[in-house]
Amino acid sequence: QVQLVESGGGLVQAGGSLRLSCAASGRTFSNYAMGWFRQAPGKEREFVAAISWSGGSTYYADSVKGRFTISRDNAKNTVYLQMNSLKPEDTAVYYCAAKIGPLAGRSATDYNYWGQGTQVTISS
Repeated sequence: QVQLVESGGGLVQAGGSLRLSCAASGRTFSNYAMGWFRQAPGKEREFVAAISWSGGSTYYADSVKGRFTISRDNAKNTVYLQMNSLKPEDTAVYYCAAKIGPLAGRSATDYNYWGQGTQVTISS
């Protein structure tokens, strides 16, 4: 079992930045690929970014490519999502997820454990 706790959400103006963190506990963090997903009101949960268990491979949704950066620190059992040039359409609850195995995935069904989410609101 892996427990995931997200933090770092908040309210910022368009063009601003936020850094989300996801702290993991319970199992060896480096055994898991990690992902970030988001869900806006009235919409389905969507893939944002993912990283392999070594951190050597990263993947992004087209909508965030060039603006968001996913990274991880296996010594701190933490994965990060640096979000720059934020837009109102980035407003959503952001979820951290862990997937057993080395390879990251883009589908929510690939992931085994989920955090409770953190709200990100971008004002125009």
